[in-house]
Amino acid sequence: MMRRIVLLSLIGMLLLSSALIQPVAAQTTLRVLVHQNPPMVEFMEAFNQQFQEQHPDIVVDMSVVNANDLSTVTQTRLSANDIDVIDMFGFANAVQPYMVDVDPPNWQQLADAGLLMDLTDQPFVANYDAATIADAGTYNDRVYAINLGRVSYSGIYYNRDLFAANNVTVPTTWSELVQACETFNAAGIPCMTAGGRDGWPIFVGAYGLIGALYPDQAALVEGLWTGTITWNDEAALVMWSRMQIYARDMIEPGASGIAADAAPGRFASGAVAMFPGGTWYAPAIEAAEPEFEWGYIPFPGSENVEDNQYLFGKYDQGWAVAANTPNAEAALLYLEVFSDPENYQAFVNAVGFIPTQPTAQLNTQLGEEVAPYLANFRVGYEQYWVAPRGVGQYANPWASYFQPFGTFDDPQALADTVQADLQSGLDAVGS
Repeated sequence: MMRRIVLLSLIGMLLLSSALIQPVAAQTTLRVLVHQNPPMVEFMEAFNQQFQEQHPDIVVDMSVVNANDLSTVTQTRLSANDIDVIDMFGFANAVQPYMVDVDPPNWQQLADAGLLMDLTDQPFVANYDAATIADAGTYNDRVYAINLGRVSYSGIYYNRDLFAANNVTVPTTWSELVQACETFNAAGIPCMTAGGRDGWPIFVGAYGLIGALYPDQAALVEGLWTGTITWNDEAALVMWSRMQIYARDMIEPGASGIAADAAPGRFASGAVAMFPGGTWYAPAIEAAEPEFEWGYIPFPGSENVEDNQYLFGKYDQGWAVAANTPNAEAALLYLEVFSDPENYQAFVNAVGFIPTQPTAQLNTQLGEEVAPYLANFRVGYEQYWVAPRGVGQYANPWASYFQPFGTFDDPQALADTVQADLQSGLDAVGS
């Protein structure tokens, strides 16, 4: 009897001690992939720290890759099932009925392969405006991404003090832009800077010139596919001639040695008058010189003022979740917390995106600058364009083909080369 009492006492003590021992929560490593954009990366590092403090059972492992590598890295890591949350640009480059034998865009291939989680019924999706969800994250009536903001890449930053000191008015036509640059150059002030070392800022900087001459960007893409527009017709030769002036005469000598990330600081130093580039540069400009006085205008690429009123751009960064993630609960929590209106507003303020949550406002200098043009925001050419298979290497409307960034110095020769390279692809697919 005594033995039984002792045994029961021991069992009771063991049960009590086990009840007093708190189980150690298993720690989840949430793997997040983003593209290189300094203000965004800086914000995400701070957000991740805050998120981890609020959820100590989750560790965020964030990888940063070059924007040009994002698509490839995303495909690789999704296929290997070693990523949870993915930075994905807005769904663009959808295949149109007039296009022949083209590859679906990467986002569509990922969705078709079942690699993206269906977010349709997640409550945080409702925090974003319906048009954005439909345009930039929906495929076959299902939501696979939440897009975090629009950007314009077609404008020009300008130095207010240099404009005033040199009696230069803000240009509204191509001729006025040429005259402004001539005035600054004559005064020993470089007209424009750009991150020429990375290549893409040169041709992206001229996207506004393309938009001014071809305001209907979707029609431009269709015309190139159907042959009603060519890259060596009369209108296109105007574009190429102006692109040469932009690359050769407007951008400062030595821009080939300036990195994309360094260009905003170069402009903010006050050394140059203008800086063609995207709205994503604004936070870096302000961080470099908080007291610097600048403005932002559409690229005046046309002689028609009305054609110079548009800001062209794209839906930028968004979030998607790997369909096969073993950390689905943590991944969805991450998006839920990020999508909280207060957190999203902080993100917009830091990165300078044109908001996609209806309650958010761009309460920054950039917000004031772009406000007059938001009603005229248009999705740009490269968001519609899908190249035919077999096109040559020059089948793009890129100002960077001109010297000193490229090898061409004759607009007609470049126009003929670009059209020939495009035509080779069109002929190959029978378009």
